[in-house]
Amino acid sequence: MLARSNLAEQLREYQIRSKHDCASISFLASTSNLASSRVDVAIFVIWELVILAFLVFSAVSLYFQHLRFAVILLCTAMLLLLCIKMTKQAKLARKQKRRMLLPLSM
Repeated sequence: MLARSNLAEQLREYQIRSKHDCASISFLASTSNLASSRVDVAIFVIWELVILAFLVFSAVSLYFQHLRFAVILLCTAMLLLLCIKMTKQAKLARKQKRRMLLPLSM
Protein backbone atom coordinates (compact mmCIF):
# COMPACT_ATOMS: atom_id res chain seq x y z
CA MET A 1 0.00 0.00 0.00
CA LEU A 2 1.26 3.43 -0.90
CA ALA A 3 1.55 6.16 1.66
CA ARG A 4 -0.32 9.40 1.19
CA SER A 5 2.93 11.36 0.79
CA ASN A 6 4.05 9.02 -2.01
CA LEU A 7 0.76 9.55 -3.83
CA ALA A 8 1.05 13.30 -3.45
CA GLU A 9 4.62 13.19 -4.80
CA GLN A 10 3.55 11.08 -7.80
CA LEU A 11 0.72 13.49 -8.53
CA ARG A 12 3.09 16.46 -8.32
CA GLU A 13 5.54 14.81 -10.73
CA TYR A 14 2.71 13.94 -13.11
CA GLN A 15 1.47 17.53 -13.11
CA ILE A 16 4.97 18.84 -13.77
CA ARG A 17 5.43 16.43 -16.70
CA SER A 18 2.04 17.24 -18.22
CA LYS A 19 2.65 20.99 -17.89
CA HIS A 20 5.74 20.77 -20.11
CA ASP A 21 3.95 18.99 -22.97
CA CYS A 22 4.02 21.16 -26.06
CA ALA A 23 2.59 20.66 -29.51
CA SER A 24 4.91 19.60 -32.27
CA ILE A 25 5.12 21.87 -35.28
CA SER A 26 6.31 18.97 -37.32
CA PHE A 27 4.85 18.62 -40.80
CA LEU A 28 5.62 14.90 -41.19
CA ALA A 29 4.40 13.82 -37.78
CA SER A 30 1.30 11.68 -37.64
CA THR A 31 0.30 13.01 -34.23
CA SER A 32 1.39 16.16 -32.49
CA ASN A 33 1.41 15.08 -28.83
CA LEU A 34 4.21 12.50 -28.94
CA ALA A 35 7.06 14.81 -28.11
CA SER A 36 7.44 15.42 -24.42
CA SER A 37 9.77 18.40 -24.39
CA ARG A 38 10.93 21.25 -26.56
CA VAL A 39 14.26 19.53 -27.09
CA ASP A 40 12.48 16.48 -28.52
CA VAL A 41 10.40 18.69 -30.80
CA ALA A 42 13.51 20.49 -32.02
CA ILE A 43 15.31 17.21 -32.72
CA PHE A 44 12.33 15.80 -34.63
CA VAL A 45 11.96 18.97 -36.69
CA ILE A 46 15.67 18.95 -37.56
CA TRP A 47 15.52 15.31 -38.64
CA GLU A 48 12.43 15.97 -40.73
CA LEU A 49 14.17 18.89 -42.43
CA VAL A 50 17.06 16.54 -43.22
CA ILE A 51 14.57 14.08 -44.74
CA LEU A 52 13.04 16.88 -46.79
CA ALA A 53 16.50 17.87 -48.00
CA PHE A 54 17.16 14.27 -49.08
CA LEU A 55 13.88 14.28 -51.03
CA VAL A 56 14.70 17.58 -52.72
CA PHE A 57 18.22 16.44 -53.61
CA SER A 58 16.84 13.22 -55.06
CA ALA A 59 14.43 15.22 -57.24
CA VAL A 60 17.31 17.41 -58.42
CA SER A 61 19.44 14.38 -59.19
CA LEU A 62 16.57 12.87 -61.17
CA TYR A 63 16.37 16.12 -63.12
CA PHE A 64 20.05 15.78 -63.98
CA GLN A 65 19.48 12.09 -64.84
CA HIS A 66 21.47 10.51 -62.01
CA LEU A 67 19.05 7.68 -61.28
CA ARG A 68 21.28 5.64 -58.97
CA PHE A 69 22.06 8.63 -56.74
CA ALA A 70 18.35 9.56 -56.59
CA VAL A 71 17.38 6.04 -55.52
CA ILE A 72 20.06 6.01 -52.81
CA LEU A 73 18.83 9.36 -51.47
CA LEU A 74 15.20 8.20 -51.50
CA CYS A 75 16.06 4.98 -49.64
CA THR A 76 18.03 6.96 -47.06
CA ALA A 77 15.13 9.37 -46.57
CA MET A 78 12.65 6.52 -46.12
CA LEU A 79 14.98 4.80 -43.64
CA LEU A 80 15.29 8.00 -41.59
CA LEU A 81 11.52 8.47 -41.64
CA LEU A 82 11.04 4.91 -40.42
CA CYS A 83 13.54 5.48 -37.59
CA ILE A 84 11.73 8.64 -36.51
CA LYS A 85 8.38 6.85 -36.45
CA MET A 86 9.82 3.99 -34.38
CA THR A 87 11.40 6.45 -31.93
CA LYS A 88 8.12 8.32 -31.52
CA GLN A 89 6.24 5.07 -30.88
CA ALA A 90 8.79 4.02 -28.26
CA LYS A 91 8.50 7.41 -26.51
CA LEU A 92 4.70 7.13 -26.55
CA ALA A 93 4.84 3.64 -25.05
CA ARG A 94 7.15 4.87 -22.28
CA LYS A 95 4.87 7.83 -21.61
CA GLN A 96 1.79 5.60 -21.37
CA LYS A 97 3.62 3.22 -19.06
CA ARG A 98 4.53 6.13 -16.75
CA ARG A 99 0.90 7.27 -16.69
CA MET A 100 -0.20 3.80 -15.63
CA LEU A 101 2.01 4.07 -12.52
CA LEU A 102 -0.20 6.83 -11.16
CA PRO A 103 -3.13 5.39 -9.18
CA LEU A 104 -6.55 5.82 -10.72
CA SER A 105 -7.96 7.15 -7.45
CA MET A 106 -5.97 10.36 -7.91
